Amino acid sequence: MSRIITVSELSHKSLAELHALYRQVQLALAHAQPGTEAHRHAVASLDAVSRMIRQRQQAPAPRF
Repeated sequence: MSRIITVSELSHKSLAELHALYRQVQLALAHAQPGTEAHRHAVASLDAVSRMIRQRQQAPAPRF
């Protein structure tokens, strides 16, 4: 992973998009060598995506 995905980048993504991105970052983490910049970026990105998924799942559904 060449860069860290930030929470602000994730704020406009749907829950389905977040789950797909989570899987992509998981794969990047699996392929990254521990201790490398790519590994650190993947860990940080995975944390950001995880937090956003939890936030979206805990948010109350909109009422119409």
